[in-house]
Amino acid sequence: MTEADHQNAEHQNEGPWPRRLAIALVVATFPLIWVGGLVTSTKAGMAVPDWPTTYGYNLFLYPWQTWVFGPWDLFVEHGHRLLGALVGMITIALLVSVWLRRATIGTWLLWTVLFALFLVTFQGVLGGMRVRMNERTLAMIHGCVAPAFFGLVTAIAVFLSPLWRNVTAPKYDATAAKLHRLSIVTLALVYTQLIFGAIIRHVSATASWRAFRLAVIVHLVMAFVLTLHVALLWWHVRRHHRGETALRRPAAVLTTLMGLQLALGAATWIVKFGWPTWVGEHSWNAGFIVQANGWLQAGVVTSHVAVGSLIFAMTVVLALRGLRLVRSTSTNQQLAATSKMGLVT
Repeated sequence: MTEADHQNAEHQNEGPWPRRLAIALVVATFPLIWVGGLVTSTKAGMAVPDWPTTYGYNLFLYPWQTWVFGPWDLFVEHGHRLLGALVGMITIALLVSVWLRRATIGTWLLWTVLFALFLVTFQGVLGGMRVRMNERTLAMIHGCVAPAFFGLVTAIAVFLSPLWRNVTAPKYDATAAKLHRLSIVTLALVYTQLIFGAIIRHVSATASWRAFRLAVIVHLVMAFVLTLHVALLWWHVRRHHRGETALRRPAAVLTTLMGLQLALGAATWIVKFGWPTWVGEHSWNAGFIVQANGWLQAGVVTSHVAVGSLIFAMTVVLALRGLRLVRSTSTNQQLAATSKMGLVT
């Protein structure tokens, strides 16, 4: 039996459920993030004053008629809690599934899923403490942990994908080191930008205008740097790895999302603060009035948050696939030299 046949037999023994649950976890986490963003955008975070109960009821026993037909703030806040509970249960199911198949899947992945369970539990406690203490700083941290968890579960889904599990001989390329460096730096920049976005969204009403302006300027500078890195990453993949569909597609999606995010960022400023003064008054913008907590504002700002998380997840996919599928030629030369030394010995 060849090495490829042996690996295929091992993957069949893994069963389909770990991968299915990992995908379900990614799919469930994304709406959890944008619903959480909607809670912040509509300032519905304190609609339910108690935690872990909902007005004294068990989370799952709260009357659905009161929830569905009640006030919007209650609907979106309680719905966010239910989504969080669903994500937690899927994470537990994934952990059990990976634990049952740890012999073929690998103990390292079991520990990764266990950390994901810890992180989603920590995130739930953060959200609860934010309600009980009505603390803005906790809300800010809550907003930073959410995309980190989304990126982690995306990574787990990549680890359990056939593309990752079936690679027997990665390709060697002289430009692989640059691909790895670009993707990892871009990943760090995306998450840093998400942190600054969370700071701006949860800035205190008593904060000085200088501090807010500084945060906005840093956010804009980071947006420029990040756009440049995404463009460089796309160009590198297009030029040197055109034949690798597994790299070309996420690079194209990442670039498209980045363009959409820039447009949403500009729209977010307009719906929150109005058109910049340098634009001037024209027939198409003269009648625009900022409506605080209006549907347009909530929708645009929440979309900006959601697309930011998608950019982070797609960068995770591209970085991991690049590390898995392509190796540096210097690594190949080192392996060949080591093998030769072993034969000589």
